[in-house]
Amino acid sequence: MHESSLGKEVLRLVLARADEEGAARVCAVRGWIAETERLAPEAIAFHFEAHARGTKAEGARLDLALRWVEAECKTCRSHYRPEHHLLLCPACGSTEGTVLGETGLAVEAIEVE
Repeated sequence: MHESSLGKEVLRLVLARADEEGAARVCAVRGWIAETERLAPEAIAFHFEAHARGTKAEGARLDLALRWVEAECKTCRSHYRPEHHLLLCPACGSTEGTVLGETGLAVEAIEVE
């Protein structure tokens, strides 16, 4: 399951950062995931929390906001919200598009003690 590996990777990054900061405990993690990733933020958070058991992030919440993505069609210059990684323009049907902004998943803040 992709959500499980993402939850584990977010945990790895968070724990590394917490160690760099000399933190005793991770309380919360905030970030975002692009809607084009077609993954449920709640599922990633569930797996993050499961993998965090027995670590300094045990009990920490992972809050991922769903971020919408905008694309521009290279053929007709129309702007639209793609439904997935295939950038299918609803105006002309072209698959030649450019994503405007960021995609993927990002951790923006880590709350530690």
